[in-house]
Amino acid sequence: MSTTESATRPSLKQLALGDLNHELGLTRTLLERVPDAHLAWKPHEKSMALGGLALHIATIPQWLTRILEADFFDIATATRNPPPNSLQDILDAFEDRVATMRQALDAADDAALTRPWQLRRGEQVLQSMPRLAVIRTMALSHLIHHRAQLGVYLRMLDVPLPAMYGPSADEQPSFG
Repeated sequence: MSTTESATRPSLKQLALGDLNHELGLTRTLLERVPDAHLAWKPHEKSMALGGLALHIATIPQWLTRILEADFFDIATATRNPPPNSLQDILDAFEDRVATMRQALDAADDAALTRPWQLRRGEQVLQSMPRLAVIRTMALSHLIHHRAQLGVYLRMLDVPLPAMYGPSADEQPSFG
């Protein structure tokens, strides 16, 4: 392979996380719709409260940072976020976690992304995968999953939903 070919070939990070900025933008757009007046609302007794779900989504970028900066995460030592007091708390948490994640991601190279990472419960290894695979599944796919859940909550509260991957019943995307 020539030097020109290797210089123009995308890195693993670019290939696997090229849609990250798009997904984070969509996430911010949806989080902005969360009504302050309904943060404690739950669609079902077994469900998370709207504010708790939104804050969980806002802090998922912290997972990318943890995955990049440590060789494992022990869920036995995990703590939950306290309920947010306002939408601004949620948006501030999101912006803070995204900024920290971007710094960690900028510092990561392909070698770092292919090193193994573990999810543990104490000494028990629950999962071991290359960091890049964990970022896609435990972080990015997890974010998208809960963002869809938040969309259902907002629909149930009659909050207009933004266009995401195409039109919503409330908005038509502009493609021009």
